[in-house]
Amino acid sequence: MSEEILVNVTPRETRVAVVENGMLQELHIERGWARGVVGNVYKGKVQRVMPGMQAAFVEIGLERAAFLHAADIVRPPAPALAGDEDPNAPPPPTRPISELLRDGQEIIVQVVKDPIGGKGARLTTLTSIPSRYLVLLPHTRVIGVSARIEDEAERARLKGIVTGLTAEGDSHGYIVRTNAEGQPEAALADDVAYLARVWSLIGERSASARVGECIYEDLTLPLRAVRDLIRRDVDKVRVDSRETFERLRTFAAQFMTSAGAAGTPELAQKVEHYAGERPIFDLYGVEDEIQRALDKQVPLKSGGYLVIDQTEAMTTVDINTGSFLGQRNLEETVYRTNLEAAQSVARQLRLRNLGGIIIIDFIDMHDPEHKRQVLRTLEKALAKDHAKTTVYDFSPLGLVEMTRKRTTESLQRQLTEACHECNGRGTLKTPETVTYEIFREIVRQVRQFDADRLLVIASPKAVARITDEESAAVAELEEFLGKSIRFQADDQYAQEQFDVVLL
Repeated sequence: MSEEILVNVTPRETRVAVVENGMLQELHIERGWARGVVGNVYKGKVQRVMPGMQAAFVEIGLERAAFLHAADIVRPPAPALAGDEDPNAPPPPTRPISELLRDGQEIIVQVVKDPIGGKGARLTTLTSIPSRYLVLLPHTRVIGVSARIEDEAERARLKGIVTGLTAEGDSHGYIVRTNAEGQPEAALADDVAYLARVWSLIGERSASARVGECIYEDLTLPLRAVRDLIRRDVDKVRVDSRETFERLRTFAAQFMTSAGAAGTPELAQKVEHYAGERPIFDLYGVEDEIQRALDKQVPLKSGGYLVIDQTEAMTTVDINTGSFLGQRNLEETVYRTNLEAAQSVARQLRLRNLGGIIIIDFIDMHDPEHKRQVLRTLEKALAKDHAKTTVYDFSPLGLVEMTRKRTTESLQRQLTEACHECNGRGTLKTPETVTYEIFREIVRQVRQFDADRLLVIASPKAVARITDEESAAVAELEEFLGKSIRFQADDQYAQEQFDVVLL
């Protein structure tokens, strides 16, 4: 599989695209001062404790107060007598928020979700700091390994190395990331030392920081992309900015030297500067893919298509056969369409960065084996996704329910806004509907105010319908009210907009 990472830098905007086998799979955007705050550590102040919600609002210097739930607050472990510890025991119940926080209290918090829609950022006091191969978990002795590393021998090797690197009396824990697979002890030791320096710096800044001040800021988008996305199977990272290219090469050389088999080039050597005249995203067709990713309808090669609807509560995906007629029978046609759709759905979720609850309405299948194969295809395609996903079996109604972890806004909400004409409904009132609204408003105005004549200003479509098809109705209305009514079309008026002026 061919995989490349493209970095496009323009003034105040940086975009990173992940392209696999010539197709866009992921897009990350960072604009000006509006870069995400996930991973940043702040010194906050509790604004209000809400016992009924088991949560608190915390001021951290953002536009809206952030949200902190009781379950995301570090609690000191209760002292246990020797021999009393049970590794299989359930976690202790969450203590009431009023026992953990008080109004006006200053605390150190980390952002786990960007502000989304009208909601503030989501916080935790369970700080975690990522590096190339590890994630530091301060104040816990947990040593874990990413579930994406499936080889048991390799999992045991990595856990043994990290356990050995943990200093005696060290109160920190670590999670071994997927990128650590196959890496030697020296590479992991460098990460442990790096994380120790970062945590020491956070401790120093915490003591002197003011409320609302950022104590630790995650890397910029290009550096995060190199840290989190580049792997051995990534062929190259192409950057169209000389300055950003130099920064990435320096960062990769310092922190990301590959220590694999002999002859394997360093990861830093995979970073290339693109100096071509044609824009790098145009060269790979990324701009066209971005435009298509904003459409509701997604065509399939077979002739079928997906319809994706994103709402506040969930995202729904509907699969249709479209023009695909198949060659054998209906069940086989439906099965083939659903198989192709399963792969396309996984790509669209990743590309559009859709998260939360997702409902997929596959075309009805009667063969249980076909359902299992479609579900297996969906799960296999989702395995490439960096976000955590959970897929459930077909429901009695033939729907597949799944969740995808959401930490930032979807691509649609990053790049678009609600239509000014329909206010986000996605539909407009017909000229006929607007016509009768105008008639009702005329009657309402005449009954409230005294006027000799009336002037109605509306969109050209509404006025054209009134003067062409409703002229008889206008004559009846003038006779009924005893008033003269004149209509004027204005190109500046939206289809639903009108004004009734009394003269």
